[in-house]
Amino acid sequence: MRPTRLIPALAAALLSLLALAPAGSAAPATDGGVTPYIIGGGYASNAPWAARLFSNGRQTCTATIIAPTWILTAKHCVSGGGLSFRIGSLDQTSGGTLANGVQTYTHSADLALVRLDRSVSATYSRLASSSPAAGTTVQVYGWGATYRCGSEINCQSQYLKVANVVVSGACTDAYGGSAICARYGNGITAGGDSGGPMVYNGLQIGVASTSDRQTTTAYTNVTRYRSWIQSIAGV
Repeated sequence: MRPTRLIPALAAALLSLLALAPAGSAAPATDGGVTPYIIGGGYASNAPWAARLFSNGRQTCTATIIAPTWILTAKHCVSGGGLSFRIGSLDQTSGGTLANGVQTYTHSADLALVRLDRSVSATYSRLASSSPAAGTTVQVYGWGATYRCGSEINCQSQYLKVANVVVSGACTDAYGGSAICARYGNGITAGGDSGGPMVYNGLQIGVASTSDRQTTTAYTNVTRYRSWIQSIAGV
């Protein structure tokens, strides 16, 4: 199955159109300026490391805070510029801590690190050093679309959602990087979920890159790029 790129919603024209747009392999899913929502699943009750990403004030992607001044998200989520984040709140419209991005680092894979303009006290997402085997049930989080609608910016979730997906094996992300593919469990990622985490046993193993919004999703494999993340963010 060929997943379409997950949720780019950041870049005004390109990424907006790309989010979920079918591509030969996987194109970042664009949803009219927002990243995908989780379709199915349920509402998260505890995710203090979650961060909602805004580009020029517009809700776009999901992310995680991994250190006092560092955010981890997808590369296709940061091209729009004017990045800001609401950190540590399940409600994307209130609560938590607001911070702006002042410097962005991108990898050749679908990964980006954003340095914040202030130090944020939070429970930081811990990154795994190895990924689980095929058949393992893992969790994915995001503020993306809750159903397949014409412009997913109109069907995003105000509250952070979570779903179980089942690891199907290794694959590639939207840019050809190493990724973990997973199939529908009780939900699947959609526009607006891009950049959000895949979690196993409390550790982040992936960053949302692509999805067909029905059965299959691909998450850039964080465990394969730990040295790059550590060289920049120190974690």
